[in-house]
Amino acid sequence: MRIVVSQFVSLDGVVQAPGGVEEDTDGGFAHGGWSHAYFDPEMVGGFVDRAMKDTEALLFGRRTWRTMAAAWPERAGDPFADRMNEVRKYVVTRTLREEELTWGNTTRIPGGEVLERVRELRARPGGDIQVMGSPTLARTLLAHGLFDELRLMLMPVMLGGGKRFFPEDGSLRRLTLVSAATNPAGTQLLVYQPSDAD
Repeated sequence: MRIVVSQFVSLDGVVQAPGGVEEDTDGGFAHGGWSHAYFDPEMVGGFVDRAMKDTEALLFGRRTWRTMAAAWPERAGDPFADRMNEVRKYVVTRTLREEELTWGNTTRIPGGEVLERVRELRARPGGDIQVMGSPTLARTLLAHGLFDELRLMLMPVMLGGGKRFFPEDGSLRRLTLVSAATNPAGTQLLVYQPSDAD
């Protein structure tokens, strides 16, 4: 299975709370919902839809899983929401208990086992496992080379601070640009894969 990391990201590398004001206010972040002005149903929506077509499972960190679990079940009846609700989900957590995993088809991955379990998932036959949001988890996967594709929705805004997901460990990591497109609002839809170059 391929690990596909998908992120809404600002020009200054921030991925915090793209979807809503109350999504994640850690550190006093006051720009929640910043992605809306740069999202269009045709291009950005199509980019998200295409990724979901090949997605066999979703992989989340605890905070993102909680946000998604609170939002998607009540949107049943919409084709995208139905897909989100029916697909297998994995949540990496040290604190959530099994009985709290009320969003259908969710499996818990203990926080201390994330690298081992993701390696096991990658070794299985099947489609894509998509990581949406979950910046801490995404950074861990990138840092350990446990990803097969990086899908960025790079939006023309600088947020001046907030959570980022790129590793900051001084390591050089080369990527190959697979595809690129730009919507009328200036959002760049970028697909990268790890490069084989040394």
